[in-house]
This record gives sequence, structure tokens and C-alpha cells, in this order.
Amino acid sequence: MFSKVFIDTRPLHYPAYRRLWISNIVTAVGAQFSAVAVPKQLYDITGSSFYVGLAGIFGLVPLVVFGLWGGAIADAVDRRKLMLITNGGLAGTSVLLWLVAFAGIPSVGLVLVLFALQQTFFAVNSPTRAAAVARLIPAHLLPSAQALGSTVFQLGSIVGPLLAGVLLPLLGLSVLYLVDAIALCLALWAVFRLPALPPQDGAPKKAGLRSVLDGFRYLGLHAVLLASFLLDIIAMVFGMPRALFPEMAERTFGDPPGGGAALGWLYAAIPLGAFCFGLFSGWLHRIARHGVGVTIAVVAWGVAIIGFGFADSLWLAVLFLALGGGADLVSMVYRSSILQAAATDEMRGRIQGVFTVVVAGGPRLADTLHGLTGAALGTGPAVMIGGVLVVLAAALSAVALPAFWKYKAPTGDDV
Repeated sequence: MFSKVFIDTRPLHYPAYRRLWISNIVTAVGAQFSAVAVPKQLYDITGSSFYVGLAGIFGLVPLVVFGLWGGAIADAVDRRKLMLITNGGLAGTSVLLWLVAFAGIPSVGLVLVLFALQQTFFAVNSPTRAAAVARLIPAHLLPSAQALGSTVFQLGSIVGPLLAGVLLPLLGLSVLYLVDAIALCLALWAVFRLPALPPQDGAPKKAGLRSVLDGFRYLGLHAVLLASFLLDIIAMVFGMPRALFPEMAERTFGDPPGGGAALGWLYAAIPLGAFCFGLFSGWLHRIARHGVGVTIAVVAWGVAIIGFGFADSLWLAVLFLALGGGADLVSMVYRSSILQAAATDEMRGRIQGVFTVVVAGGPRLADTLHGLTGAALGTGPAVMIGGVLVVLAAALSAVALPAFWKYKAPTGDDV
């Protein structure tokens, strides 16, 4: 009974996947320190949500360029070696951000440039990690593996912001970057112990423009993959209001100017809901129609964001964001499973590169959109308008994309 309710741990029976999963645990906690530190540093320097939103552009450009190219590289080289290189680059940029914060250099431009460099390494690292999963476990365990991976990521997204909210007034901003750098260095050991993951037959010999374009052509021929990306773009671009969190923490929920608990709770609420839901996600792998699950989850996300926009107390805001996080986990599990199962291995890196651009780039575009809208209309109206647009667009897509609803996941015997 419990195995049918609680999270499915069968993918952890495979040692190689277990090592990748452990490296993700360490990386996830540290990465969230930087995720809080960058917008907080920009807001402290400028006092404006506009500049926090501007970080979205500096993160989006390298994600688009190097996410697509990184996916092509992941199809053409040994994925283990590529993960080692990019993990090292992420750690190096965190060290540089620590030095800037520790020295007290009040330069918006320098912080944005280093953030863009960090996102460049992330854009190559993320599709490489994702493309490796299907080589490490059987296809029918992909939904369970995605639930495990997403739950671990959400755990890091909870612990990281909450610890950041505690450490900010005690130790200062620079410590957050330093912890991120140390965590990334520790994750290198787990990646080092993975087996070699060389390209398989049919993979491209070079990671050039033609290889990237081949990925787009492949994507254009598969309506299910296109629909998955479209729904995620809708949810993230219109419905992710994190650029407004620093301003809302101070002006709506009473944080002191130096930072405090409200900021940490706002950043932690979405992953908290996702983590709690992930613990009881054992039933997700038994639902074959993943397209239906994605669409319903995106609508639920939009409704939760609307509720957050109306919230006038911190705990009510956290509740709505947590409910949205639960819906987002369901969407993430099914979307990731669709991409892993519907794409062949020699194309998987490039498809995951597009996925990285959408998943990581969408919220950064949302940062810019919400930063501008929040500055013009106020934080509450900006959040509510975005949530309404998510619900309407997702409902329309359900009518326009019937093939997505008919998609059935691969099945297999339990191991």
C-alpha cells in the first residue's frame, strides 16, 4: 500500500543513476544560495525591482544560445566528461561572485556579467545531466526517476532559501556564494564516479549549427514534444513572479531592509509544496496519459498564482505558492518523462537543450516581464494578471492540441 503512495525509489537500485542523483542533491542545495543572493544583491544596490528583473535578460541570452548548443555538444561527446567540465565552471563563477560581494563592490554590471557567465555553464550542464538519465535506467522507470530528481531539487530549493534567509543578517551576502561554490566542488566527486557515456550510433560527429538545426527539425516533426514545451512556456513566462519577491518581502510582508525570513519563505514556498507532493508521488507512474496530467497541472498552477496575488499575509502567500509548487512538480514529472521517452538517444541531448532553454529561460523572461509590470502596476496586480493569463492560455491549448491528450507513456515490468 505504502509503495503505491509514497515516492517510487526503484531507480535508486541502479548504482550509476544513484550517483547522479546524489550529485544533484549536493548541487541543488548550494545553487539555491546563489538564486537568492543574486536578486538580493541587485536589489540592495539599486532599490528597484526593475534591475532584479533585468537579471532575467542576462540569464536568458546565454541560456538560449548555450542551452541549444550545449544539447548538441551533449549528443556529440562523452556526457560524463562534459558534466565534469561544466560543474567546474559553475563552481568557478560562484567563487568570483563571492569575491565581488566580499569586497563590497557596488557594481550592477559586474554582478550581471558574472551571472550571465554562470548561466552559460549551467546551460551546457543541465541538458547533459538530463540526457544521461535514460542511459542509466529502463524506460518504464523514467517517470519515477523524474519524480526522484524533481523532489531532490525541490528539497534543495526549500533548504537553500530558508538557510539563506537565516544567514543573510548573520553572516552577510558573500557567504551564500561561497557555500554554493563548495557544494559544486563536492558534486564533482559523484559525477567523476559515473560510467563513461560516449555517443551512440547515429550521434552527430560535431556540435555545430547543422546539429542544432537538426534538433529543431526533429522537434518540429513531433507534435507531442512541441506541445510539452508550449505549455511550460505559458506557465513559466506568465506565472512565475519571483522577480517581485524582494520587493514584496519588504513592502508587503514586513522584512527589514537588510533581508529576513519573509524573503526566504517566499523563495522556499514553491519548492516546499513540490517536495511535499513529491513524497507522495508513487502513483504518478501508473498514469499513462501524461499530456492530460501536464495540462491539468498547468491550470492548477495558474489558479494558485492568482491566489498568491490576493494574499495579504505571509502565511497565506506561502500556502498558495506551495500549492502551485505541487502542481508544478506533476507537470515537471510528466513533461520530463515525455521528452526522455519520445526522443531517441542521439537526439536526446539537443531536445534536452531546448528543454533547458524553456525550463530555465522561461522564468528569466518572466523576471523581466514581472519586473516591468510590477514597477508599472504594483506587485499584486502584476501577479494576478499573470495567473489569469496562464489559466486562459492552458485551457485554449487543451482544445488546440488534441495529439498531446492522446499520448501514452511506455510501460514495462517492475524490477
